[in-house]
Amino acid sequence: MRALQLVSDRELILTDLPAPGAPEPGEVQVSVKALALNHIDVWGWRGMAFAKRKMPLVVGAEAVGEVTAIGEGVTRFKPGSKVAMYGALTCGQCKMCRQGRDNLCEEVAGVMGFHVDGFARDQLNIKERLCVPIPDGISWTDAATAPVTFSTVEHMLFDNAKLEPGETILVHAAGSGIGTVAIRMAKEIGCTVITTAGDDEKCAKALALGADHVINYKTDRFEHEVRKITKKKGVDVVFEHVGAETWNGSLLSMKPGARLVTCGSTSGVSVNMNLMQLFQRQYRIIGSFGAPIRAIADGLKRMERGVKPVIDSEFPLEQFGAGLERLETRRVFGKVVITF
Repeated sequence: MRALQLVSDRELILTDLPAPGAPEPGEVQVSVKALALNHIDVWGWRGMAFAKRKMPLVVGAEAVGEVTAIGEGVTRFKPGSKVAMYGALTCGQCKMCRQGRDNLCEEVAGVMGFHVDGFARDQLNIKERLCVPIPDGISWTDAATAPVTFSTVEHMLFDNAKLEPGETILVHAAGSGIGTVAIRMAKEIGCTVITTAGDDEKCAKALALGADHVINYKTDRFEHEVRKITKKKGVDVVFEHVGAETWNGSLLSMKPGARLVTCGSTSGVSVNMNLMQLFQRQYRIIGSFGAPIRAIADGLKRMERGVKPVIDSEFPLEQFGAGLERLETRRVFGKVVITF
């Protein structure tokens, strides 16, 4: 079977590997149909010192596919079932897993495509409990964004930030995969969305997507513009994933008692912060990493209701590297999807 392996930093090869054998008890065999790219794929491709892994490594962290065989004891799926696959190898037995808080697993074996072999291959065997059914009517391309992108936003906005209808939210990086989804999820429940983008073309696309206000952060200080838009009140929620470049501006954009939820630090991992501002204005700052498996199902339900992902571009498996390069340069607006 075909498999795409990372053999050294920025070097990918499409190779032929043995097909998986029959699934073990509790496993399903899946024919991969599509996968979506994320910054974790870019980081792994560049080479990250904190990634404990061995090469060659099959890449790909977010994928969907069709069940082709089932192991003994599998009851939720049958051959032909469409599934989204959870990319963290959680234990399923620790306290956090039993509570449905899979992304806090105490014995996680790694993230697929980053620490251990991932989804960029024609077939694989995976535990049934790590699979979520895909509702009828959702395309492979759209569904490919559910396991990481939709679940991450679902977890950030609703599990952590507790976003409510009618609130005002600042969403950073309107053109990013999670940014586009956050705009659509927030608008679905009737929020006022302020967002940022780095050029006029992306600003126009963000408005077309449904954002109420778009700020070009290259030409305007977004925190000043947010204060103007909100008549100096500030926003209820900040959807943060940029990091050092936007952090203090994000805090200045918040009303007293507001919530900031963050899942990323692409512009830098360290910041200086005004602690008096934090406690006097009673901000709540929430870290959010990944999502529980349940959030994939919740995201797919939203997709079924019409909250669709924005697809920037599609590449065949052979051009996985070209997709990574497009994501790395930030030319994207939405998600890059790899098709099989």
